[in-house]
Amino acid sequence: MGRVATAAQWIEGARPRTLPAAVAPVLAGTAVAAFNYEAVWWKAGLALVVALALQVGVNYANDYSDGIRGTDDDRAGPLRLVGSRLAAPLAVLTAAGMSLALAAVAGVILALSSAPWLIAVGAACIAGAWLYTGGSRPYGYAGFGEVAVFVFFGLVAVLGTQFTQASRIDWVGVVLAVATGALSSAVLVANNLRDIPTDRTAGKITLAVRLGDGRTRMLYQGMLVTAGVLTLLLAFARPWCVVGLVAAPLAVKAAGPVRGGAGGRDLIPVLRDTGLTMLVWSAAVAAALVFGT
Repeated sequence: MGRVATAAQWIEGARPRTLPAAVAPVLAGTAVAAFNYEAVWWKAGLALVVALALQVGVNYANDYSDGIRGTDDDRAGPLRLVGSRLAAPLAVLTAAGMSLALAAVAGVILALSSAPWLIAVGAACIAGAWLYTGGSRPYGYAGFGEVAVFVFFGLVAVLGTQFTQASRIDWVGVVLAVATGALSSAVLVANNLRDIPTDRTAGKITLAVRLGDGRTRMLYQGMLVTAGVLTLLLAFARPWCVVGLVAAPLAVKAAGPVRGGAGGRDLIPVLRDTGLTMLVWSAAVAAALVFGT
């Protein structure tokens, strides 16, 4: 029986460095709606609650599932509550359930005020959050984690946020969704790059394990470049969108350890810096769409 985790450890277990992946798509989707003079701010607030609660929920769910499987017994990454024996598995499972329940409640309210069929999309998001590392055949153990992040935290999150406010999507939203998905997936690629040795030993066959160290490093950098190229494409909608390239120095900093061959704990800052890159990029592009001329 593990000892009781402190409040600070519970917060660390929620992995706050990953929260930009929840904030950025809501910023992007709301900005597109505002660009078309269709923003509904209280719906944007509900979308943010859904995104943040889903992100925290999936983080706790991964902590629980990986912990009981023993995947986190030998880990170089951030704190895991179950794997470190700091909290009982049931307590972490309960935290995951409460977070996902909050996402479900906020999501149902948002869907009923926009389009009831979105409830099915929300249910798929919650199922995806749990089945990433949960269940008998978790897709995160088969190399599909990055695809799921691209879909749920890129396409679904951005376009869903736009649709709930504007009742439509457009090419600007699609470009933003793809760029956001690339940056969100880059966070997971960096995480899985760090964990290649331990994941391989534990039988967790992530995309990074499948690709190997060298190609995973190339994939990570390619995702950052993709977001940069798509930022230039957004200039056709509003030239001021190029201000999103203000995040380029942060992206270069994030990619430094990856490009330089760092491993283990030396890759932990990459998660923070990639998340910060995504947050600054989304805020800059959002401001350009809303306030630019």
